[in-house]
Amino acid sequence: MKKGNPYSGIPQPITALTVEQDLKLRLLKDGINSPETDIEDIKTVFLALQKQNFVLINSLNNLLAKWPKPPMTMDPNITGVDPSKSGILFVNKN
Repeated sequence: MKKGNPYSGIPQPITALTVEQDLKLRLLKDGINSPETDIEDIKTVFLALQKQNFVLINSLNNLLAKWPKPPMTMDPNITGVDPSKSGILFVNKN
């Protein structure tokens, strides 16, 4: 990202879990596999998490739809990367 340019691209998503998240996931897995766990409890948690997922998706879509667009006078190369250095560019001239 270029400093001072608010439209210099988006950061990459973080897909790695923290140690705390990894531990919580392990505890959930152990709890689900426990013979004392009621299937109705698992169903309730699953449906609640799915609803939260839908709310998050709707919120992100709304945020992206209303995000300020860059001015039209701005360089179309918003990534800040020289296109000639990012791979082969194929152009079909007819």
